[in-house]
Amino acid sequence: MSPRMPAAGVPRTVKARPFDFAFDPNATALVMIDMQRDFIEPGGFGESLGNDVGHLAKVVGPAMDLLAWARMRGLLVVHTRECHRPDLSDCPPAKRLRGAPSTRIGDPGPMGRILIDGEPGADFVPGLAPLPGEVEIVKPGKGAFYNTTLTHVLTSRRITHLVFGGVTTEVCVQTTMREANDRGYDCLLVEEATGSYFPEFRDATLAMIRAQGGIVGWTAALADVVRA
Repeated sequence: MSPRMPAAGVPRTVKARPFDFAFDPNATALVMIDMQRDFIEPGGFGESLGNDVGHLAKVVGPAMDLLAWARMRGLLVVHTRECHRPDLSDCPPAKRLRGAPSTRIGDPGPMGRILIDGEPGADFVPGLAPLPGEVEIVKPGKGAFYNTTLTHVLTSRRITHLVFGGVTTEVCVQTTMREANDRGYDCLLVEEATGSYFPEFRDATLAMIRAQGGIVGWTAALADVVRA
């Protein structure tokens, strides 16, 4: 279903790549992807895969600034968490058994069972938790539209434009942006507010998103978003 047209508001323009991103704040949502302890803090799932979580820790400050901007401007704010039911009924074996991590999804870890809804590690890092009235989407996959209520949330509020931050850039962020693009949303990714365990993957994903005239969407610096 394509997003419905919103009531007109005061338009804003962000200096972005490959060209300026125009949006109506009344029809725009911030989607903050998976800023969870299991991915960002030592001892979580990300580190169990052998990753340097310090690369993601650098994103927390800019993500907080982006979130504060969205709240101040009255944008709809959506937070996602990737995690699974305690019985793992929504976690395909192909996902749980992929690779050779030291700790698999559902196994005990320093912050409770890895990537299990309700466990401390599946919660948001300090400073990035939803406020009352903001939307929280619990997703079992990489994309935030798969097997969730996100489409209903956005269409019921007549959202047409999405601003993104979160982790990781090449996996859950990019997957969700591509899903949104296929559904007709204009998408902007804020460069400092997203990160990867592999900085070169982040940079390549930013280039892919804005390639070919913005085939997936736009990217912009945080300062330019705030300035808008």
